[in-house]
Amino acid sequence: MEFRNYIEELAARALGEILSKQKSGCKCQRCRLDIAALTLNNLPPKYAVTDIGRAHTKLEVLKAQFQVDVIKELTKAIEKVKANPRH
Repeated sequence: MEFRNYIEELAARALGEILSKQKSGCKCQRCRLDIAALTLNNLPPKYAVTDIGRAHTKLEVLKAQFQVDVIKELTKAIEKVKANPRH
């Protein structure tokens, strides 16, 4: 059996896009993981197990509000990690 958190996938894609456009701040693996963890801790998970559940969850996650929430939390996490890198 496999389950998946679609918010995690959405956040990972958005993180890559946002960091590729930034000129300042560290982009090392440790900082990326810290940003991802901070972001995901502030977002509700959207897990699915069945194919129908996955399709429903994926459609729900694609709604604009979820994307805005993910970008908002990523931005806050990036600023926090940039101000306090742990490496």
